[in-house]
Amino acid sequence: MILADISNIKQQDKAGSLLSESVALLLEKEEAIDELTRVIEVKSGVISEQKKRILILEEVLRLSKIKRFGSSSEQSHQSSLFDEAENEADSSEELDQEADEAPEGDKQTSSTGTKKKPGRKPFSDKLPREQIFIHLTDEEKEGAIDTFFTKVKEELDIIPAKVRVLEYMQEKAVFVEQIEGEKQRQVKAAQMPRHPIARAMGSISLMCFVIIAKYADGLPLYRQEGILSRYGGDISRATLANWMIALAKQLQPLINLMREHQHTGAVILADETRVQVLKEPGRPATSDKYMWVTLGGPPGEKSILFEYDPSRSGDVPMRLLDGFSGYLQTDGYAGYNAVCQKNSITQLGCWDHARRYFKDAQNAQPKRKKGQNNKPSKAGKALSLINKLYVIEREIKDLSVDEKYQQRQEKSIPVLSQLKAYLEENQHKVPNPSS
Repeated sequence: MILADISNIKQQDKAGSLLSESVALLLEKEEAIDELTRVIEVKSGVISEQKKRILILEEVLRLSKIKRFGSSSEQSHQSSLFDEAENEADSSEELDQEADEAPEGDKQTSSTGTKKKPGRKPFSDKLPREQIFIHLTDEEKEGAIDTFFTKVKEELDIIPAKVRVLEYMQEKAVFVEQIEGEKQRQVKAAQMPRHPIARAMGSISLMCFVIIAKYADGLPLYRQEGILSRYGGDISRATLANWMIALAKQLQPLINLMREHQHTGAVILADETRVQVLKEPGRPATSDKYMWVTLGGPPGEKSILFEYDPSRSGDVPMRLLDGFSGYLQTDGYAGYNAVCQKNSITQLGCWDHARRYFKDAQNAQPKRKKGQNNKPSKAGKALSLINKLYVIEREIKDLSVDEKYQQRQEKSIPVLSQLKAYLEENQHKVPNPSS
């Protein structure tokens, strides 16, 4: 009996030991499962972040390809002016395309509600006109009781350049004077008209032609050299370039007056554009140099001034805007902050620069396949709102300053309020590309 009890006790102890081992094993497995679950969650989070990162990098790659191989809608007139490019793009075409792609509720018509009729634009009434009469023959008029003329069409005519050589014949008078008892001849010459460049072989009219052709029409000097050669005037491009440099010095007082006149206006637009200067002492050709551009002046008397400076420091706007106090519109470059603080200038942003980032975001999106939802993207919605502002500006461009102000108060401010609310709503929904 005692042996049976001992055997039962041993079996119970063994069963208890097995139970303890099973419980310990289950606890270890639960801990291992928890650890694996935690690892899976961490890895899932890493994979999720990597997927987001891959999507962002794919957008960056698409945008990079578009910028490298695609056509740009924002060709800079400033850069083409100085690198002598000839092709310019009209950004209004793309704005019209965006208006077509915008949702139906976002499209706007003109303030009159009517579409402009297509047709030829009449020539300016300020142009001189010469009438050409087309007569009937005597046989065709035979038996008629009266004849009259009617204007049937107008043609724009241009007289090609007329080249000539101006020969200055200076009159000289000879006088005989009695000097110290001897007769001596004295010669007096007529006063020659003043020329901005002494001993130059080009007339003032020719120099004006070269300036306008180069800086207004984007015609490079080497092409002007060929044009003059065809007309029989062989003048090298080096001579033409030296004329431009010399005339710049002569015209500096006029530029100073234009700068002072700009400062009398309420608003100045400023920007700095990279230009390449091949031969500049102490600076390699590959280094960045800048053409500082300002647009301003009283209403109806605005002017554009270009100022070259190899630096992009804040000292340049401090010099160019010295004495100006009003509104300054820039692309947000911090180099203008110092002069704004010193002269109490109010800084304004630029819609073209703000719009550019939304356009890049739209271009970076993958192309939608047929049958997919055509709902506009976040960037597309912002672009459609910005385009409304452009439409308003196109409609009121011919109005007076006061009328423009009233139209902007009535039409632009509601669009700006809608855009502000939309941006605030979606500000935290856009992934940070730096994360």
